[in-house]
Amino acid sequence: MILVDEPRWPARGRLWAHLVSDVSFDELHVFAEMLGAPRRGFDRDHYDIPESRFAMALWLGATLVSSRELSARLREAGLRRPKHLSRPTP
Repeated sequence: MILVDEPRWPARGRLWAHLVSDVSFDELHVFAEMLGAPRRGFDRDHYDIPESRFAMALWLGATLVSSRELSARLREAGLRRPKHLSRPTP
């Protein structure tokens, strides 16, 4: 399932949301491509998406969850990649 949290993370003059899959990175990359998110937006285990793409992510079927639930679901699925691990090859 594709999950997204509220766009409330400030960076580069915008607010950003996190987009994840609790199934696989393949599912996440396919969804991000449909959303038009560039691969460079992928960071270890999630995509950072700007507020301007948030409504489209929901329209495409992403489920809105809290940031805490998003992290918990990633850990439960075994897909959480802590910062100290190197960035996976997409």
